[in-house]
Amino acid sequence: MLLYYAPGTCSLASHIALQESGLPYQAVRVNLRDKRTSDGIDFDTINRKGYVPALKLSNGEVLTEGTVLLAYIGELQPTRQLIAAPGTLENYRVREWLAFIGTELHKPVSPLFNPKTPEVMRTIQLEAFRTRLRFVNEALAGRQYLVGDHLTVADAFLFTVLSWHEHIHLDLGEFPNLKAFYERVRARPTVQTVLKAEAAPA
Repeated sequence: MLLYYAPGTCSLASHIALQESGLPYQAVRVNLRDKRTSDGIDFDTINRKGYVPALKLSNGEVLTEGTVLLAYIGELQPTRQLIAAPGTLENYRVREWLAFIGTELHKPVSPLFNPKTPEVMRTIQLEAFRTRLRFVNEALAGRQYLVGDHLTVADAFLFTVLSWHEHIHLDLGEFPNLKAFYERVRARPTVQTVLKAEAAPA
């Protein structure tokens, strides 16, 4: 499998999930400014949507949309318990968190990366983001991960969104459970491997 990713984006979640899965894969960096991959391919020929992540399968098919990739990777390697078995309540709990993180955390914070976003809108978006984070902070009270007692693909997605906190000038100290969660996931050897790979010069 080929994972097309760009450092600093939501594709980090899929990168972490693949590393956690133990499945063989190759990570291909994409420059989103000129839409070229590290191996010189026009990325728009791979994903016409023009954004990462994208996962090229061994049969040539390409999957897009981060939450889809995360569920696919998790179910592809069931022994790693990155998502529970299809049809179980636990599986839907992970999908519930994937949907929440994608719509209530990821999308609202996106305007904070756009320098053209007016300051008034930036303030509104940041406060909305904080409100959602308070909910997740409470959900993590007394537990290490979002669903069950082990890391799932939902945790990889949450970690990715939280990794943007410095860029948007958000102090995770406001949310003690989230801060502990972030540090716990960041310390995992698999996550460290991915972070170092994505921080390496192109």
